[in-house]
Amino acid sequence: MKKIITIALAAVLCLALFAGCSSTKEPETSPSAAASAVPTEEALSGTVSANGSTSMEKVIAALSEAFMAKYPDVTVTYDATGSGAGITAATDGTADIGLASRNLKAEETGLDATVIAIDGIAIVINKANTVTDLTLEQIAGLAKGEITNWKDVGGPDSPVVFVGREAGSGTRDGFESIVGVAEDCKYEQELTSTGAIIAAVASNENAFGYASLSAVKETVTKIKVAGVECTEATVLDGSYKLQRNFNIITKQGTQPSAAVKAFIEYAKSTDAASIIEKAGAIYPAK
Repeated sequence: MKKIITIALAAVLCLALFAGCSSTKEPETSPSAAASAVPTEEALSGTVSANGSTSMEKVIAALSEAFMAKYPDVTVTYDATGSGAGITAATDGTADIGLASRNLKAEETGLDATVIAIDGIAIVINKANTVTDLTLEQIAGLAKGEITNWKDVGGPDSPVVFVGREAGSGTRDGFESIVGVAEDCKYEQELTSTGAIIAAVASNENAFGYASLSAVKETVTKIKVAGVECTEATVLDGSYKLQRNFNIITKQGTQPSAAVKAFIEYAKSTDAASIIEKAGAIYPAK
């Protein structure tokens, strides 16, 4: 009997030792601890400062509003200063991201451009003007002052008044480079915003200018270029030639904050497609 009890006690001790050794090898991670390691929408916080293109104002405002609704502890700010200023802000670090409604130039090194939308550059005239269609060559002639009367392109017998954006504007850079009139334009006025261009053309029967498709209002007439109307569909399929990219500009070699990185990824995502399109721009096909 004593022998049986001794054997039983030995067996119990062995089982206890085995269980103790097993429990120290692989400590389990609780489901709640694992979940806490994954960032949540509520956990993301901080600020995202953006600076740049006035043409991108509607797009960035809409994206910022949606992003802040998704991440309520993040604040996105935007200073509309023009594409050139936005690129400078990204370069010198005074803004987390720059916004440029043009592509980077060869000399603008050390930066990355991320396309988040495509925009058409509409040619706009006063509603009293009877011109409906112009070729790129005619637009170039009007811009350079070689064509000085609207009657020479099928319009009324009146002088041409050309208004455009200030130097450094992405819209101006896009217009001049596509039409081939860089440094040759004869501007009557150089204005600092897309809205100012539209207002100037609306108030002068002889004026014409260029503006972001997303900003064109019923106060002016948007004319065809080489027979093609400026619409979202013709910009996306490439048949309308006056178009440019909307870019987020970041500095190479820097580590963005979690909030900045999340905002850029959100702006690129398919979740942003309907937001960009409602703002009047075109979500690029991925």
